[in-house]
Amino acid sequence: MSNMIRLAKDSIDKMLQDACAAAAAEGIFPEGAVLEGSVEIPKDASNGDYAANHAMTGARTLHMAPRKIAETLLAHMDLSGSWFSSVEIAGPGFINFRLADSWYADVLRCIASEGVDYCRSDEGKGKRIMVEFVSANPTGPMHMGNARGGVLGDSLASVLDRAGYTVEREFYVNDAGNQIEKFAASIDARYRQLILGEDAVAFPEDGYHGEDIKDLAKGFYELHGDSFLNRDETERHDAMAEYGLSVNIPKMRSDLGRYGIEYDTWFFESALHGGYIEDSVNELTKRGYTYEKDGALWLATSRILAENARKTGKSEKEIEKLDLKDDVLRRANGFYTYFAADIAYHRNKLDVRGFDKAINIWGADHHGHVARLKGALDALGLDGEHRLDVVLMQLVKLVENGVEVRMSKRTGKMISLSNLLDDIPVDAARYFFNSRPESPVIFDLELAKREDSDNPVYYVQYAHARICSIIRNLKEDGFDVPEMGAVDFALLAEPAEYELIKQLALLPETIRLAARDYDPSLINKYVTDLAGAFHRFYNTCRIRGAAKDLLEARLALADCVRRVIASSLGIIGVSAPEKM
Repeated sequence: MSNMIRLAKDSIDKMLQDACAAAAAEGIFPEGAVLEGSVEIPKDASNGDYAANHAMTGARTLHMAPRKIAETLLAHMDLSGSWFSSVEIAGPGFINFRLADSWYADVLRCIASEGVDYCRSDEGKGKRIMVEFVSANPTGPMHMGNARGGVLGDSLASVLDRAGYTVEREFYVNDAGNQIEKFAASIDARYRQLILGEDAVAFPEDGYHGEDIKDLAKGFYELHGDSFLNRDETERHDAMAEYGLSVNIPKMRSDLGRYGIEYDTWFFESALHGGYIEDSVNELTKRGYTYEKDGALWLATSRILAENARKTGKSEKEIEKLDLKDDVLRRANGFYTYFAADIAYHRNKLDVRGFDKAINIWGADHHGHVARLKGALDALGLDGEHRLDVVLMQLVKLVENGVEVRMSKRTGKMISLSNLLDDIPVDAARYFFNSRPESPVIFDLELAKREDSDNPVYYVQYAHARICSIIRNLKEDGFDVPEMGAVDFALLAEPAEYELIKQLALLPETIRLAARDYDPSLINKYVTDLAGAFHRFYNTCRIRGAAKDLLEARLALADCVRRVIASSLGIIGVSAPEKM
């Protein structure tokens, strides 16, 4: 993939280094002088298309005033054959470069020649990454928080894939442990209430109160009648848990598929309970990180994290302020804790399945769990600090007619993912939820359904549909999208055209940054800006009715925009309609 932004910056750096070497050869700079600096895109385009600070960073090394260094570099610089038409000095020593027509033309040729691979790179060098996301307890319908985690995880996986990583998507099914027992007890209470009457059977105080539990109890009754009424409680609960999961898990798969999410792996917690949790805990014991107290087995979490803190240079006083606590791995009754299962699961990811890195999308309420889990993996020799990354996402606030809709899974008062997708388009849900993970989402149901430019997803999709319409109409006039080699891109010299091509060039760099920062919302911003740049171009640069050569150049430009909008929307799982 051609990242024309990075290539332009690298080209500037090389020209500056070549000029520095030429000045050193003449004795103006010290022998072997090398300049270090950065090349950035100025916020104000009047300062050029790129600005380099090499002259200022080199002042101390070269023992010269920055402006004198800049003047010397310009005197020894040759722009011929480069992507730049001019270079000038600004302020205390910034060196500003302006792009030539050749760069703009090469951007469009790259998009056309690379096609769907335009937004791909080998940045990740094929390293294996697992992205685990949603992983909702299968004890009830998926809700709005799962909807957000779903699109963030799925979009991040797509970004990482395009950045050159080998990516797998995984759903961790918590089909064992205390929450499943609570799930079974809830179904059991509703089942017995169906037979004996609601007043005859008390419902568990901490049970799941949703209507879905009543539906599961009815379904179980329809299959078995009252044959389970007098059976042993353990037998009843095992059967009801199995039945409830057999209904809920396929429904989860179906809802996520409707949401545009497909997983490579559904990993069941119960697979760890055949001895792997015990083996993982025993390994921690062998390494000297566990101890017994009050009949339970504990992980020396505080010691592990204190050791890690010392390695990073923290003082003892700083460590004391961390308020570190140890964790129970095996209770006095012999049952392993959820934390023990979580350690085993992540050990399985990194050790057994050999992923180079595991990325989890978690709710912000899990932030205290992150360091403890990383520490446990460190204790197992798996470098959890660097091989496990957790993206913490903030809550979702659902607003309808200006009023916040409150949700609670425990009381059953909630909007499920299925309900949400009945009410608003999948594209709108995915676009709105793919926002910065660290920021809360205020999801406006009315805005998500609007078909006007105030709705950002509609605004972007309309730009794509508009281009498709332009191409269809011009085809009727006898104009097809031309071959790139036949186009005179030097005719594209209007500010709106330059702005649009610069925006097209930003996609590969945007993907690189989104992968680096685990922030797929950068794609939303990028494609919204691209749609805006296209609308401005279309309103100021006539295509239909322009002279033939100019018409073909603008038509080729519009087609490149169409391709890039479709690619960008595809990354976040949003469709690019040809008609609206």
